[in-house]
Order: sequence, then C-alpha cells, then structure tokens
Amino acid sequence: MITSPPTTLTERTTTIMGTKQHIQRTQRFGIAAVGVAVLAAGGSLAFTLAGNAETPAAAADDPPPISVETLSGFTDFTDEVSLKFKRKLDGQGTEVLNLPDPGRMLVARITVQPGAEFPWHTHPGPVVVHVVEGDLVYQQASDCVERSYASGDAYLDPGDKVHTAWNPSEDEETELIGVFHGVPEGGAPTVPDDDQGDRCP
Repeated sequence: MITSPPTTLTERTTTIMGTKQHIQRTQRFGIAAVGVAVLAAGGSLAFTLAGNAETPAAAADDPPPISVETLSGFTDFTDEVSLKFKRKLDGQGTEVLNLPDPGRMLVARITVQPGAEFPWHTHPGPVVVHVVEGDLVYQQASDCVERSYASGDAYLDPGDKVHTAWNPSEDEETELIGVFHGVPEGGAPTVPDDDQGDRCP
C-alpha cells in the first residue's frame, strides 16, 4: 500500500529508490545509505534513501523519480524447473548462469522519470528486464560501459554484479517490466550496495 503523496523530501524518500538526476552525467548526488523493504500488505515495493541532501525537494504532486508496482506477489514453480541463461556483452566472454531453483519470482512494473537513476545495487538472483516504453541506460561497476536499451528491448541483469541504470531522457518516462528470480523468502528483490560513490565518472 502506498501512502498519501509525500510533502517533503524526507517523506518522499520513503517511497522511492534513487533520486540522482542524470540529465547531465557530471551531476551525480552522493548517497550515504540506501535500504529496501517489501510492503506485503499492498503488494508494492518501497525503497528508502538517506543522505541525499543535495537533491531538491519536488512538489507534492510530482511523481516519485522511480516508482515500483508489483504485478504479482512472490510466485514459485509447482514443477521441478531449472533455468540456464547465457549472456554475452560486447567485448566480454560468454557468461553462463545456472539456476537450479529459479523460483521465488516477483514481477514488477518500474516507472523511471526523466533523468532519474537507481543507486548502485545488486539482486539475489537474475532479473529479466523488458523495456516497455522509453529508453534506459544500464551500467555495471565492473566495466563502466553504458549499455542503452530502447522500447521493445529486453536484457538480462545477472543480479550479482553491482550496477546502476537511468533514464537518459529529459522529458520522457521509461517503463520497465522486471521478472526477479531467486528472491529468498523474507528477502528483498533489490540489495543496495554499501559503496554509493561515483564509480564511473
């Protein structure tokens, strides 16, 4: 359940993940600590952010920079299922992800406002991301390559690599559908990284 629209930056940061503006890549805001929680009652994800004092407070009726709506509660396969993903990024070797138990899935719609960026984070398992509308740039801390995805594209986030992503547009929202695999019982689908420094200047 999402509460009434927040009226201050402190209240706003209890319902979003990341408020760094990315319209100009050189203007990154520092994040001291990020936490994640799942609100089971309403089936929504809530992201908390602390230490981003440089981010200007928005008007109460503005949408949050990143909003997440769960489309399914945690689901699991009823049959014995295993998955194998292969991923080859430009300039890298093939990465193989074997999931002997790909269950504990969560499906979510993520809306990213223009210029909004996720903090550095990982996931407990792989995430299949579908870009439904707009554009998204995905960046892993390991190589700092900016990988662009457009409406109609999909990509595999292996989960265990620290990464960020942002909406590069100045005026268009980005809408994603994410299928999170391997979320442990009682665990969060997103795990903020302890180091929120500017890893890829």
